[in-house]
Amino acid sequence: MESSTSFRILVFSKTAAYRHESIPAGIEALTRYASTSGSFCVDASEDASLINTSDLKKYTVVVLLQTSGDFLDDSQVAALKDWTQNGGGLVGIHCASSGMKSNTWYGGAVGAVFTAHPDPQDGIVKIEDTDHVITKGLPTKWEWFDEWYNFRSNPRGKVHVLMSIDEACYKGGAMGDDHPLAWCQENGGFRSFYTSLGHFSKAWDDDHFLGHVVRGIQWAARRL
Repeated sequence: MESSTSFRILVFSKTAAYRHESIPAGIEALTRYASTSGSFCVDASEDASLINTSDLKKYTVVVLLQTSGDFLDDSQVAALKDWTQNGGGLVGIHCASSGMKSNTWYGGAVGAVFTAHPDPQDGIVKIEDTDHVITKGLPTKWEWFDEWYNFRSNPRGKVHVLMSIDEACYKGGAMGDDHPLAWCQENGGFRSFYTSLGHFSKAWDDDHFLGHVVRGIQWAARRL
C-alpha cells in the first residue's frame, strides 16, 4: 500500500560475517506492517550494488538489518555517506553495529562498535527517555530475553541514549555502570537510530519491539 504521504525504505540485510536466522522474520514483519499501515513502503535486498548515489535517492531511510562484516566496499560506503549528508535516515538493528568495524564513519553513523556478548539471557531494559517518540508505550522496566551487546566504547555524550541496562541483572556485562542499549542521533544533517535488541526471530512478533523499530524508522524519516 502506498499513499501520497508514505515514504520508501530499503531494508538491507547483506552479511559478510555472522548471519542471523532472524533476518527473514524482520523483513516479513516490516513488510507486513508497511502493507497494513500505509505509512511507508519496503524494498528488501542484499544486493550491495544498490548502494550507489542514484539508487539511494529513491529511499528516505535505509534499515541495516543484521548487517555484518565488511558488507560494503569503499565506494558503497562513500555513496551511503553522501546520501545521509543529503538527508537520508539510517536505522541499525542489532548486528548492524558489528558491520564495517574498521570504517570510522560507519561506526559513528551507527553510534558504536560491537565487541562481544554473553550467552542470551533474561534482562531488564531501562527506558531512559520515556518522553521520546521512539520509546512511546514501552514499559519503564522492560523484561526481555536477548544477546546483551558490549561495545568498544560508550556512545553516551555522542548520541541520545534511549534505553540502557543494569549489568547487575544479568551475567557477562563488560561496560560497567553505564551500559546503553539503544539510541538516536542527529549527526551531520541526518538522523540515525540504533537498537541492540533483536537477536531472535520471535522479537518481531512482539508488539513492543516492532513498535520500537517502526517508530525509529519514522523518526529517522522525520515523520515523527
